[in-house]
Amino acid sequence: MSLLDDLLKNNEEWATKISREDPTFFSQLADQQSPDYLWIGCSDSRVPAIQLLGMMPGDIFVHRNIANLVVHTDLSCMSVIKYAVDVLKVKHIIVTGHYDCGGIKAAMQKQSFDLIDGWLRNIKDIYVKYSDTFSDEMTDKQRLDYLTELNVVEQAKNVCHTTCVQEAWSKGQELTVHGLVYSVEDGRLKDLKMNFDNLDKINDLYHIR
Repeated sequence: MSLLDDLLKNNEEWATKISREDPTFFSQLADQQSPDYLWIGCSDSRVPAIQLLGMMPGDIFVHRNIANLVVHTDLSCMSVIKYAVDVLKVKHIIVTGHYDCGGIKAAMQKQSFDLIDGWLRNIKDIYVKYSDTFSDEMTDKQRLDYLTELNVVEQAKNVCHTTCVQEAWSKGQELTVHGLVYSVEDGRLKDLKMNFDNLDKINDLYHIR
């Protein structure tokens, strides 16, 4: 018996259920994808974008990596953003972190994690950048939660710094970048109240034109 038998059985039951509820669902889905949203989130298995937003396949374009980073040398992430903006014409890019993130926890430790040290360095840089805003009265959990939120803010800014996003804005394309944080304890999303929809909201040093 294949180790995947249970998964394949689940898939068959799911596909049958969907087809029974809407016989045209898969044929319409196969025709094209036209989501309004790009979700940039963490790879953590507890944070499934489609389910927690109450959406269906085809509703949201998704990119996930450790600690939801937007690194300009990460060709995978940059390609996803460009495709989402230039081809899919998404209207919203949502950077979503989550509390109790293993990547954030690891970045705050003074030890090596071998292969991912360079990746975690991006989070460490944020911690150092905002170190003066962390108070001595904060508990370890409060520090982790705060860095989680700061990381989302910085990654959302990195999205805004990309050439394709700025070119979309310069052409008048409807596009807003948001920052959210998800709580694995209660399933709720927290809006960080940051909505970037034009060049005026980012430092002019990053403007490409």
